[in-house]
Amino acid sequence: MKKLIHITNVSEPGGGAKLSRRLALVPGAGDSAGARPRAEIAALFAPSSDPDPAALYLAGLQPSGRRSMRSRLRLAARLLAPRRRLSFEAVTIILFRLREAGAAPASVNAVLSALKGVARCAWHVGLLSAEEYQRINDVRGVRGSRLPRGRALTGEELRSLLSACERAPRAAGSRDACLVALLAGAGLRRAEVVALDLSHYCRRDHSLRVRGKGDKERLVYFEDGGSRRALHAWLRARGDSPGPLLCPVTRRGEIVPRRLSAQAVYNTLWKRAREAGISRLSPHDLRRTFATSLLEEGADIRSVQELLGHTSVDTTAIYDRRGEAAKRKTSALARLPYRRRTPPTGDDQG
Repeated sequence: MKKLIHITNVSEPGGGAKLSRRLALVPGAGDSAGARPRAEIAALFAPSSDPDPAALYLAGLQPSGRRSMRSRLRLAARLLAPRRRLSFEAVTIILFRLREAGAAPASVNAVLSALKGVARCAWHVGLLSAEEYQRINDVRGVRGSRLPRGRALTGEELRSLLSACERAPRAAGSRDACLVALLAGAGLRRAEVVALDLSHYCRRDHSLRVRGKGDKERLVYFEDGGSRRALHAWLRARGDSPGPLLCPVTRRGEIVPRRLSAQAVYNTLWKRAREAGISRLSPHDLRRTFATSLLEEGADIRSVQELLGHTSVDTTAIYDRRGEAAKRKTSALARLPYRRRTPPTGDDQG
């Protein structure tokens, strides 16, 4: 049997760093001696002319999904150092070590999904037997849940964030207010925002054509006056030249005609959040804000689902942050007939 995965010490970027630090405490999850600290999942087969099922699996994903699944495969590779063959036993060990490290059920199941995807590609190209593939495919995900990540901004926080954009130099401030409008006023994902071109916006009906996950297109509308004004203010500064909708702005206020990077979206929001005096936030927090505000106003959850581009209404329900406020209000209805006893007097102690 050919080795399916050449395991090296693969560092986990981004949000996986905390989990990787916890994994260092789990027996058997350490790095192999002498392994390169930043090695990729690379040439996984011998001979090198053989197809790489990990690369085939990642190539079939959307760019946003590709990034996250690559990180999960790197984490799986780290957990199996030194070298091991992809097998039912290897997958079981990975899940065990993830759970021992305290990983959330959703994170464990995402790693399992990535490994099953690689195994499926390995079977298709003849590098894994049907029997072994079926054994891997039969591995069940873990059960359980965690509280939803992220938060929805309050109305005051959103006003403070936009005020910080208004105080910024003209071009940069207009662009950043437009960014907030796209995220919190239209509910777009970060990857969707940076992929927008000027041609995607229709001034006639104030609609924006968005390509989301699964290569699915949808229309979102700028019916809100504030969101529309923020968008149009940036368009006046940007001009009518074809190309990316959002562009970098230099410190001198010059607009660079190239696409804004996904990391720049994060950096911009962090900067404006600091200026606004609010706690650090993510682009997805603004997307949650959009969903929660619509539902608070009585919008139908299926309409919100379509605006967000979710395949399932169950996913949309996760974005609804009204529940905690309702739970807090309901908790106040509980009554416990407890009264603190007064300290005993001298007569009581006799």
